[in-house]
Amino acid sequence: MNKVMWGYMSDPLWRNAKKRNFFKSLNEKAKNAYEKSDYVIMLGFGGALLGWGQALYGMEDFLINLVINKKETNIFLDHLVELHLENLDKVIEAVNTYIDIISFGDDLGTQNGPMISPEMYKEMIFPRQKKLFQRVKEKTNMYVYLHSCGDILEFIPYLIDAGVDIINPVQISTKGMRPEKLKKNFGKYITFWGGGIDTQHTLPRGTPDAVRSDIRKNCEIFMKDGGFIFTQVHNILAGVPPENIVTMYDEVNKIRY
Repeated sequence: MNKVMWGYMSDPLWRNAKKRNFFKSLNEKAKNAYEKSDYVIMLGFGGALLGWGQALYGMEDFLINLVINKKETNIFLDHLVELHLENLDKVIEAVNTYIDIISFGDDLGTQNGPMISPEMYKEMIFPRQKKLFQRVKEKTNMYVYLHSCGDILEFIPYLIDAGVDIINPVQISTKGMRPEKLKKNFGKYITFWGGGIDTQHTLPRGTPDAVRSDIRKNCEIFMKDGGFIFTQVHNILAGVPPENIVTMYDEVNKIRY
């Protein structure tokens, strides 16, 4: 994609959000899902800060700006939060009665550690994320779900403080995201939505027996005392043996704790 949709910055993931009756339609769809389903209803909002900075400036330039152009970057992030809050208020007004979980997303980690230092996160990102998450807490009974790939172990205490109830995808294949450590340190305070099986190594490359073993081990850790929703770490990509996918679901359906 070679363009940025500036006209939709207050609704970054919804290209139709400026169309007439969009929020009326959103209300009707949420109401329909609520009335016709016994499932929990989740709405994807977005609300990225670090991610949108990287998208608009370029990843390298934005990360450099966080260090050497803090004044400009703070102004940018403050405006971005204003836009997200404007849109969030509209969403809340439209769907509050019908939605159980609202999903935010902002990738904060890499394979080997956080994308930025904990100190920089605490200074530049955390207070602004907290504004977004607390707006949900102040106005609704929705649970706050955050999708963040990578090793975010050092950020989890801040995320809990900010108001996150659920994290995803729980990328256990990274350096620091060990299931035992996650459950021990944070299992009382947050729900893990993911981490059921490693999708970088075991699911695409392992044998069915390895898939069964990985699922049993991870579920035994994460399911203890609740606070776990099973899914693989991230999307199932092309090339994963079909028998491994079938084995994954068969094994999960056998588990009872």
